[in-house]
Amino acid sequence: MTTKIISGEFTVALAPIEGYAKGQQGINLGRMSIDKTFTGALNATSQGEMLSAMTPTQDSAGYVAIEQVIGELEGKQGSFVLQHFGTMNKGQDNLILNVIPDSGTYELKGLTGSMKIRIEQGIHYYDFDYRL
Repeated sequence: MTTKIISGEFTVALAPIEGYAKGQQGINLGRMSIDKTFTGALNATSQGEMLSAMTPTQDSAGYVAIEQVIGELEGKQGSFVLQHFGTMNKGQDNLILNVIPDSGTYELKGLTGSMKIRIEQGIHYYDFDYRL
């Protein structure tokens, strides 16, 4: 397996969708659709869903999400699934994005790795550390 780290930009559109649980006692539970377009060494689109919990405390929240990424990774065609786990504790964030084992298809079969997200001056960037 070859280990590589690639970087690029992505755009993201989130939209509220109907959820089952609404939250109580100051907690706001939400559900959102995710649509992304990745550019650079990862040239792909993704769709997924996010569940979130906002607390009454400013900048304290959590979310989980699943998104399927479909396109091309450094010239190889296929898809894979990213699982998100994020928390924010009064503005200090902890975000984990991992490739779900055995979710790679076609030329991306066997893909493993993790992704970091950066936002700089309003632009979203990804750093993808992967093995294939």
